[in-house]
Amino acid sequence: MRLKALQLNALVVYCDVARYRSYSQAAAANNISQSAASQIVLQLERRMQVQLIDRSTRPLQLTPLGKLYYEGCKGLVEQYLELEASIRKAQTQLEATVQVAAIYSVGLGDMGLHVERFSAQHPHVKVLLEYLHPDRVHERVLEGTADFGLVSFPRKSRELVALPWREEEMVLTCSPSHPLARCRTIQATQLAGAKYIGFDKGLMIRREVDRFLRDQGVAVEVALEFDNIENIKKAIEVSAGVALLPEPTLRREVQAGTLVALRLTGSRLVRPLGIIQRRHHKLSAAAKQFIEMLRQPDGAVSTAEADSGPSSDGPDGRPRLRGRRQSRNGTAHASRKTVVT
Repeated sequence: MRLKALQLNALVVYCDVARYRSYSQAAAANNISQSAASQIVLQLERRMQVQLIDRSTRPLQLTPLGKLYYEGCKGLVEQYLELEASIRKAQTQLEATVQVAAIYSVGLGDMGLHVERFSAQHPHVKVLLEYLHPDRVHERVLEGTADFGLVSFPRKSRELVALPWREEEMVLTCSPSHPLARCRTIQATQLAGAKYIGFDKGLMIRREVDRFLRDQGVAVEVALEFDNIENIKKAIEVSAGVALLPEPTLRREVQAGTLVALRLTGSRLVRPLGIIQRRHHKLSAAAKQFIEMLRQPDGAVSTAEADSGPSSDGPDGRPRLRGRRQSRNGTAHASRKTVVT
């Protein structure tokens, strides 16, 4: 027997009539008229050619076959309602999943701490992070497989909205054995002629670093190019060259003594991080809450959370960059410098 929507509603009404022993109460429970409730039961009786309700008594009584039918219908109705509830719950859980696409260096920084903090505040929301090449981050957002993306040097477009998130100071990075490692600080002009490990030319950060060096009148010898910070750091560790990298991405290596990070004097280069999302896409409440947490003044991971190392000075007494105090907008404090972006 096919169970049509109308027939299922009829079973619900019949079960209510049987439970309340009243057409009027069953009608009120189903938001229909008393006459409609009576007609539904009558149609069921005609369909099966049996009497389900003894109408000669008040309150109404079920006939023996009516009781048997009620017990069977009650199980069917309860099973269907449980199925509906499970589907609604699954949909709610799906909507409470936040999909985030992030460039590698953001993911390898303090995003884990952000997710932990958000999960503690919203235990029923699942945050799924995917670390990708910048081009793939944009693709994920545009195709809708990510709610939003975390990128450097964000740019708005006809399809995308870009929200500012925070800024990260770029510092000179070299191996401990490099001659520049003996410096306490460094000027951009001291990079002239140095072997340099750069980002791939197609990346926005490469174009911004190149522009910064041109503005400083500095020409470097690009020895190697990579599309992610981790490979650049490994190349620097084996003394293949130096690079300008975001300070927060170097904290572990600096603390371990495998890399040296030096602040620039006389000029300053920062890497702005932003949040991109589709312009006409309505974010779920969970996604909005996660973005709000990231952009809040206290959403910046503190120095204590990001770096539990002891002193900021290395064993030779030279300053080593480590986790730094954050400003209220998430930007690391720095001395008086011209910001070049």
